[in-house]
Amino acid sequence: MNLINDIVALSDEMQQWRRHIHAHPELAFKEYDTASFVAEKLQQFGLEIHQGLAGTGVVGSITRGGSNRAIGLRADLDALPIEETNQFNHRSKKPGMMHACGHDGHTCMLLGAAKHLAQAGSFEGTVHFIFQPAEENEGGARTMIEDGLFERFPVESVFGMHNIPGMAVGSFAIKPGPMMAAFDVFDIKITGTGGHAAMPHLAIDPILVGTKIVEAFQTIVSRTINPQEPTVLSVTQFHGGDAYNVIPNDLVISGCTRCFSQSIQAQLESSMKTVAEDIARAHGACAEFRYERRYPPTINSEQEAETARQAAAQVVGSCNVHDPRPSMGSEDFAYMLQAKPGSYIWIGNGDGEGSCMVHNPGYDFNDEILPIGASYWVQLVNNILPILSA
Repeated sequence: MNLINDIVALSDEMQQWRRHIHAHPELAFKEYDTASFVAEKLQQFGLEIHQGLAGTGVVGSITRGGSNRAIGLRADLDALPIEETNQFNHRSKKPGMMHACGHDGHTCMLLGAAKHLAQAGSFEGTVHFIFQPAEENEGGARTMIEDGLFERFPVESVFGMHNIPGMAVGSFAIKPGPMMAAFDVFDIKITGTGGHAAMPHLAIDPILVGTKIVEAFQTIVSRTINPQEPTVLSVTQFHGGDAYNVIPNDLVISGCTRCFSQSIQAQLESSMKTVAEDIARAHGACAEFRYERRYPPTINSEQEAETARQAAAQVVGSCNVHDPRPSMGSEDFAYMLQAKPGSYIWIGNGDGEGSCMVHNPGYDFNDEILPIGASYWVQLVNNILPILSA
């Protein structure tokens, strides 16, 4: 690997930052201490600091030379509502919260790059370091954009990065086009007629109706969606009833969908609504259907994906930069990629013993990759914003 020596020298410091943030997780839009920690570090590095976008967002900026070119680099701040099972010293100190997706590491890789570029940056133009709240479920990227992110901090392109457990340390993965799927959620309230479980003929059983709807949903993807269009429809919640001997009056079914195109999103929404309402009506019940489009698909622009690939190859070697299959997971960085050209790259978090997938209570970000990710950020800046000869 061709890591930047000054960044390798920051490894212990980045690890200290990362473990501090890991031990003090905060949920979406409540990252007050994390945002303050980031802002304090950026200020120490000499960056121009801006706080308050999307409530807890932080933007730090560095300008070198006379060029009016500018790019954005983004990391996420928030943790997840998961009880951590790890027993190491930097485990979460907050019950029911943990950094189970590696946002602590994403933040510190970007902080490390900011420190290096502030002290020894060899570029011409402006770099905006975007520390975004509320990636998990709440769409903090969209909120930052709505609050004027790109009007206040104009950029020609924007870049993001995420760790991937199961990918080897010292590897990256990126491709032009779709990287991650759209993420939508749905709720269905089924209202029947409650009654005594011993006299079901006098009731309209919403549980029976609900099971028919869940079963029918499985045919939407398998029989109405083009099999060449990757699509997932998952029912994840089924809530109804409180007693052994009572047929409930109503229940709620919830879940999510994943796909890569707006046309499939529209088809899913329409088909699910028709199936739910028609099955309920056929059984004398009523179905109220709600479908919410949360995150669009994460789609890399071609030029910026190639630029990111080249930067990663300079750090780890071209043989360690892979062309991945798109993931059915989702990422709100997609909103930034809708607003600006850019790309989203995956960095290997390790595939050895003890590694586990994100959103697992035993997950931990691998500190070994901190200098790799920070070196990538710096190389990307140097490539996009080179010093122009006089």
